[in-house]
Amino acid sequence: MTKNPPMASPRLFLVRHGETEWSLSGKHTGRTDVPLTADGEKRVRATGQALVGDDRLIVPHKLAHIYVSPRKRAQRTFELMNLGVSGDLPWRAHGASEPSRLQCRAGVQVTEDAREWDYGEYEGITSAEIRKIRADAGIEGTWDIWRDGCPGGESPDQITARLDRLITEIRQKWHKPVLGKSEAEHVHGDVLIVAHGHILRALALRWAGKSLQDGPAFLLEAGGVGTLSYEHHSIDEPAIMLGSAFAVGVQGN
Repeated sequence: MTKNPPMASPRLFLVRHGETEWSLSGKHTGRTDVPLTADGEKRVRATGQALVGDDRLIVPHKLAHIYVSPRKRAQRTFELMNLGVSGDLPWRAHGASEPSRLQCRAGVQVTEDAREWDYGEYEGITSAEIRKIRADAGIEGTWDIWRDGCPGGESPDQITARLDRLITEIRQKWHKPVLGKSEAEHVHGDVLIVAHGHILRALALRWAGKSLQDGPAFLLEAGGVGTLSYEHHSIDEPAIMLGSAFAVGVQGN
């Protein structure tokens, strides 16, 4: 009996930039362009080798589009993942990369919508320092970025507005056209975004229809990869993918 071919549910891969000296020390890093550490570069290379490939989680030739933050630490992370993108990147390379046997024809776009939360007066300081500053100023209660935002920076409402704009573009431009199509049609609908810790965690919340205040709390370590998709191949049922399997060929009669 002939089986029906599986249907496509395009994915959105969230890639947080690799470790920097500031992320290692817990300093809030928004506008400041801090380079990756040597260990950060090594870990990103290892992540690319483990997760990127024709039989891996991120299949380069299935990518339809790639969004990258304007910050150099995110762009360098993208370079080190070695996706095999053809053509010139929309920035001057920040370091050497290994040649790739992979082929990726997705466009690469630098977008301000993927930049990190603007921390304003809290740029370059830790959460502990922020709590002390607020206590010294007589501000009661515990600081929560998801509720309080950052003075001189962005509020949760401002973050929500720009992420909702980006999510709408991804769904309408890249995902909706391929949802429900057979994988035998060689659909290219996956999207990858390389950005930062707070903004990607906020994106996952908005993807699932949650306010930034509602939670749940998502974690994404430096150099980590997360995956968003859909349930029942429906644009109206966005979902968080808790785990993914590598793509392998299935043999049978």
